[in-house]
Amino acid sequence: MQKPVYKRIILKISGEALAGSKGFGIDQQILNSIADQIKEVHNLGVEVAIVVGGGNIWRGRDSEQMDRATADYMGMLATVINALALQDVLENRGVQTRVQTAIEMREVAEPYIRRRAIRHLEKGRVVIFAAGTGNPFFSTDTTAALRAAEIEAEVILLAKKVDGVYDSDPLLNTAAQKYDSLDYIDVLNKGLGVMDSTATSLCMDNNIPIIVFGINTPGNIKRVILGENIGTLVRGS
Repeated sequence: MQKPVYKRIILKISGEALAGSKGFGIDQQILNSIADQIKEVHNLGVEVAIVVGGGNIWRGRDSEQMDRATADYMGMLATVINALALQDVLENRGVQTRVQTAIEMREVAEPYIRRRAIRHLEKGRVVIFAAGTGNPFFSTDTTAALRAAEIEAEVILLAKKVDGVYDSDPLLNTAAQKYDSLDYIDVLNKGLGVMDSTATSLCMDNNIPIIVFGINTPGNIKRVILGENIGTLVRGS
């Protein structure tokens, strides 16, 4: 049996990926497929922490007529909905899961405590980080970079609807060229839509590699974990 390349990972799942072709809400088929893939990786002994977005329910930055901080807090609550849905399908598959939120809501989840999160991972539980960083003006990409640094994850797996990083939007430009690998500084200088600049800079400062890949192909998470060359690798030079 092949051995995983990574022992502890952060899997960042965008809200858009959960919506599938519906574009809004949660596509149960997609949710089930992601849960199956996470269970596959978990069964290999990999410690899995997840950061989930909320763009399938609410995207704060698109709300032009609302106070930005209020809109961002609403987006954080949307990530909690997605986290609870993901927890439910994972536990239905026998995978012990804990949701930790940056905004306290003890009736539905644990508050985020770094040492407790690490202990859950060591005990073989999947940990889902919800409610972003708990602060407005920061994206869930930044949350993924921050939590990866805090729990000493070896890599961030950025699960997207597209299968990597392109020089332009492949959904709009059929001639868009895919990158196999990039330096952090290239992502920043070229303004590529991998992560926002805050998240990319945080990964660069802490030397945390990012692998951007397509979530909609079953088995892709396991392929990345086993070291297959899929998607786009972002790292230091």
